[in-house]
Amino acid sequence: MNRITTEHGNSNLNIESKDVLFNIDSRGIATITLNRPDKKNAFDSRCIAILLNILQLSRADSKIRVMVLRANGSHFSAGADLNWMQSLADYSMEENIKDAEKLAELLHQLDTFPVPTIAVVQGAAFGGALGLICCCDIAIASQDCQFCLSEVKLGLAPATISPYVCRAMGPRQARRYMLTAELISAELAKELNLIHTMVPTTQSFDEHLQHFIRHLAKNSPNAVREAKVLCHMCESGTIDSSLRKKTSQIIAKLRVSPEGQEGLNAFLEKRKPNWMTEHD
Repeated sequence: MNRITTEHGNSNLNIESKDVLFNIDSRGIATITLNRPDKKNAFDSRCIAILLNILQLSRADSKIRVMVLRANGSHFSAGADLNWMQSLADYSMEENIKDAEKLAELLHQLDTFPVPTIAVVQGAAFGGALGLICCCDIAIASQDCQFCLSEVKLGLAPATISPYVCRAMGPRQARRYMLTAELISAELAKELNLIHTMVPTTQSFDEHLQHFIRHLAKNSPNAVREAKVLCHMCESGTIDSSLRKKTSQIIAKLRVSPEGQEGLNAFLEKRKPNWMTEHD
């Protein structure tokens, strides 16, 4: 049994789990690891509850700079555990709705997590796993990965993940792959905007993961959080007076903020800002 704790002394985040591992290193890099390799990291209600708890409780930890989502074993995730899904047939409609809403809330919490999120994907990523990937800001996948929106093969539909998948792929491409359940190679996944970086099988994930972490760690933590807010604000594509006002308020607030002033002064004085370490 793994006890989930943080190195920063967040006493609220103290969860016992063997299915999901969690740690935060001294740099503030948090890592969630799916740990059911014997089940191809398929998730059930317990896994969803643990993931949701981790995200909800760690949102308040200001020392977290990056959140990494990865998995142990040969596969990222086969999606929902089919035995669990089969057991839901004995639930009432109301109970099924409540259960589905937990997954929807997990996706929302991951999508709106205040610091940058990175998915590291190997092997298969099927069904709901694509939802988790599409909710992350950056996705890295091995060259031999296979993706699939497989729900319709099972008489189901990619319901709670569909808003995030459609946003990532675009609705036209999503129509095809949600309806056909075709396999998607890593190369095609990159073309479809499901992933950002495809890692050759001869290379290590860590090199590419650390590349993104190094870039993220050089940036103002507060500015990065506000940049994520801006990305969500601009998703609709509608540029109206309300959006113009909100974006103006954000830049005005950042200009006079301690980190904004520190960043400008550091640039003019040709030195590192105080949020960077000597290794950055």
